[in-house]
Amino acid sequence: MSSKAIIVESPTKTRTLGRILGNEYKLLSSKGHVRDLPQDSLAVDIERDFTPTYEIIPRQRKLVEKLQKSLNGVDTVYLASDPDREGEAIAWHLTHALKLPDNVKRLEFHEITKEAVLAALNSPRDIDINLVNAQQARRILDRLVGYQISPLLWEKIAGNSKRALSAGRVQSVALRLICDREREIAAFIPQEYWSITATLSPSGQQEAAFEAEVKSREDKQLIPDDKEQALLKSKQQAQNFIAELRNQQYVVAKVKHTQPQRKPDPPFITSTLQRAAAGALHFSARKTMQIAQQLYEGVEISGEATGLITYMRTDSTRVAPSAQQQTRQYIEQRWGDEYVGAGQRGKKAKGAQEAHECIRPTSVLREPQKIANYLTKDQAALYELIWRQFVASQMKPAVYHRVTVDIAAGPYTLRATASSVKFPGFLVVQPDKKGEETTLPPLEEGQELSLLELTPEQHFTQPPPRYNEGSLVATLEASGIGRPSTYAPIIETLRRRRYVRMHRRQFIPTRLGMTVTDWLLEHFPGIMDVEFTAHVEEQLDKVEQAQQNWVVLLHEFYQDFAKQLQQARATRSKPLEGRKCPKCGGQLYERFSLHGKFAGCENYPKCDYTEDLLEEVLPRSKPEEIGEKCPECGGQLVKLTTQWGSQFIGCSNFPRCKYTRNIGHNGKDKPKKQTVEINMPCEREGCDGHLVFRHGKRGPFLGCSNFPRCRFTRNATEDELARLQNEASDSAR
Repeated sequence: MSSKAIIVESPTKTRTLGRILGNEYKLLSSKGHVRDLPQDSLAVDIERDFTPTYEIIPRQRKLVEKLQKSLNGVDTVYLASDPDREGEAIAWHLTHALKLPDNVKRLEFHEITKEAVLAALNSPRDIDINLVNAQQARRILDRLVGYQISPLLWEKIAGNSKRALSAGRVQSVALRLICDREREIAAFIPQEYWSITATLSPSGQQEAAFEAEVKSREDKQLIPDDKEQALLKSKQQAQNFIAELRNQQYVVAKVKHTQPQRKPDPPFITSTLQRAAAGALHFSARKTMQIAQQLYEGVEISGEATGLITYMRTDSTRVAPSAQQQTRQYIEQRWGDEYVGAGQRGKKAKGAQEAHECIRPTSVLREPQKIANYLTKDQAALYELIWRQFVASQMKPAVYHRVTVDIAAGPYTLRATASSVKFPGFLVVQPDKKGEETTLPPLEEGQELSLLELTPEQHFTQPPPRYNEGSLVATLEASGIGRPSTYAPIIETLRRRRYVRMHRRQFIPTRLGMTVTDWLLEHFPGIMDVEFTAHVEEQLDKVEQAQQNWVVLLHEFYQDFAKQLQQARATRSKPLEGRKCPKCGGQLYERFSLHGKFAGCENYPKCDYTEDLLEEVLPRSKPEEIGEKCPECGGQLVKLTTQWGSQFIGCSNFPRCKYTRNIGHNGKDKPKKQTVEINMPCEREGCDGHLVFRHGKRGPFLGCSNFPRCRFTRNATEDELARLQNEASDSAR
């Protein structure tokens, strides 16, 4: 029996380590956290310097007993949980839960390869109490906020219902960002502007025609960076400019040749991986991290469990010298020495842990196509994304040949550009997805050009886009809010609490999300402040670096937070000045509910008058008559726009008449599939309806005309449907 044991979190890790270490070590798994603050109480003694009370997680009690038995007769225990704050805290909790001796050692490796694991075993270290304290401080801060604000949300908004509402130190700020963006979009007023494109050719060479954009008139830009200051704001103004342009002589004023470079992006860190996977693979942050965890812990390749990537929770772009050397050799052998670059590091993230590495393949020699058969489709896609990004980051920049031609036309200046790749550099690994190469005919300064056509185009300024997972993660990271391991659970919580919904992979706040945000902003402005939240993250970094005492940090935070808690608990509904109940004459008060902010009468429950106060974030579209009659009731058909921006045709007599038909992406009507009433009674006993021939996702079927009161349906053969349709048509004639 082995006298040495290694404890990791994941059973998958034990299998991968077993392939590397054989039977020399007893390999055990804690299956994540074994000790935490209990769920049924605050478990933080505020009066005694925020002393936490930890307990073994109930579902882990049997596992802890099993681990204790497995360690009987073991002399040396190594704790090899993940190399971050949370992993350090797991190791520390294991020492207490398992009553391990003080000489327990910590192993730190950022990739599960033979070289990395053996190197860690040759230089074990003690548990870093600064890392543990930073994680403890974060956990206690989150407990203080969540467990003391959430009950207020239940009372003030949910009316003590069982609806699960929650607030969180980072979660609530992320929700605020989404709500603020939605209000920006709702308040945005589009501004019209126009551009003009000229089709030109060298004199007498129409086959060499090219396009040039009108850039300025009398040195005033047609479309400056602030598009609201554009010169052309109407079709008439554009036509006036076109009339002038038709009478001008077009001459090449300047031809400029440049060779701009495009550098590769640095290797992935957690946030950039989540953003890239969201954009390229449509993965959620949670899915990205789950698959990355699988690649890190090990996948069986040719009968051997192998860790394919380095640790995926990191905010550092550092590359180990050995990995950089291997990658440079690979690039040189595959494409040549001229493709080997200096290696892109990117900007150092706030509080980045430089002991950590970027997310990279453990060996670039494991090319994606060579191991794809050993991976699931999603694993293969994410691995290829990581492999290509890392290899590209170690390559030379791409070099372009760009031609910029300025054309004079009286008071006007036009510009035409062309671009082609001169040296692909990293593009051999990451092809350019920004468009194909463009060309221009040979042009010389002073050369006269012929005008073939002038084309005006209408534009409208656009509101800021809604956040998607990638852009929200980018904003949180840029603002210094949260840490790599927190982004996925934050987003998942917002969805689970129904504070947001997803449309076309973008976040839209629900009325509940807006209500919770407004209430928190009113009563806990510090918690909802982006800069304050980022400052707390900086203080946690200082705790990790032994530059800040974690208990002092908690005292400083709680001093103001306690005052806000006291005020929020004492807050009563605010009277609405000058507003009386139209039903009984009582005073109206501002109140909150799961459905939003509303006005309620002081005489409730005797008087049940209410009035919605939460403004419509998404403006309702005005019905636009289209000059057609409704085929079902004869009312006017109107064009409507949903809150998501899609359009449809509906009846003006809604809700009495519910006729609708869709409009396709090209703006043209998509007629509803035919519904034919059949002169046959419904086959469900007691129903007085008749059968209707309909089309569904799975094809045509028969259903009851009394739907949804009667939900009878049955499939029918094509012959039967044709016969019934013919009978219905004959009876109609």
